[in-house]
Amino acid sequence: MNYGKIEEITLYSQSLNEEMQLLIHLPHHYSPLYKHSVLIASDGKDYFQYGRIGRVADELMEEGEIDNMIIVGVPYKSVMERRRMYHPEGDRHEAYIRFLAHELIPYIDENYPTYQVGAGRGLIGDSLAATISLLTALKYPNCFGKVMLHSPYVDESVLEKVRDAKNPSSLSIYHIIGLEETEVQTTIDGIQDFLTPNRQLNEAIKSKGFPYFYEEFDGNHTWKYWQKDVKRALLKSYNDAK
Repeated sequence: MNYGKIEEITLYSQSLNEEMQLLIHLPHHYSPLYKHSVLIASDGKDYFQYGRIGRVADELMEEGEIDNMIIVGVPYKSVMERRRMYHPEGDRHEAYIRFLAHELIPYIDENYPTYQVGAGRGLIGDSLAATISLLTALKYPNCFGKVMLHSPYVDESVLEKVRDAKNPSSLSIYHIIGLEETEVQTTIDGIQDFLTPNRQLNEAIKSKGFPYFYEEFDGNHTWKYWQKDVKRALLKSYNDAK
C-alpha cells in the first residue's frame, strides 16, 4: 500500500489578518494532469493525527472507492482561538468563514488541479469544527456541495440558519451524534447536552429536504468514535464524485 504525502504551507489571510498554517494531503499517485475533489477539515491537525483521514482516504482511493482527492487541514492555534473562530458567537467566526470561501478555495484552485465546482468540494469537522463547517456550507452553497458533521455543537442560531437555507438540494449533509453525548465537558462552556440539539438539527435538516445521512452511534464525544466513522463519511460523501 502506497500512502500520500502532506505538504505544510503557510497562507496569509487578509480576513483574519494573520498567517494560517495548512496541511495539504496529496494522494500517492498525485499528478497535476488529473482533476481532484477537495475536502477541507477544520480541526485539521486532529483529523490527520487522531482521525487518520489521510491514510483512510489513500486506502479508499487505492481501492477505487472514491475519486482522486486533496485534503486540506486547517489546524487551530489554541483552544481560545478555536472558539473565537468556530463558535457561532465567536468574534472571528465570520472572518474565518470568509477565509475558507474567499481565500482558501481560490488558493487551492489556483495551485492544484481541482474540479472548481461545489459538487467537488466538501467540508468536515468535529464538535465546534463541525459547526463552522455547516455554517460555511450554508452560507456558500455554490462553493461547497457537501459537509460532514461529527457531533456538531448546535444552538438556536445554527438551527435558524438551516431553516433559512434557500437551496437545500445543492448541499448534501452527513451527520452523526453519539447517544452518550448528553453531558459533554467543553473546555470553556462547561457541561453541555449535545444530543438533544443534534436531534433538533436532524429534524430541521430533514424538513428542508437536504440530501442527508443521519445516524446516532453508541458512544461519546471523542475521537475514539469519530475515527471509526471517517471511512464511511468519505464513502457516503465522495463515492459519487466521479
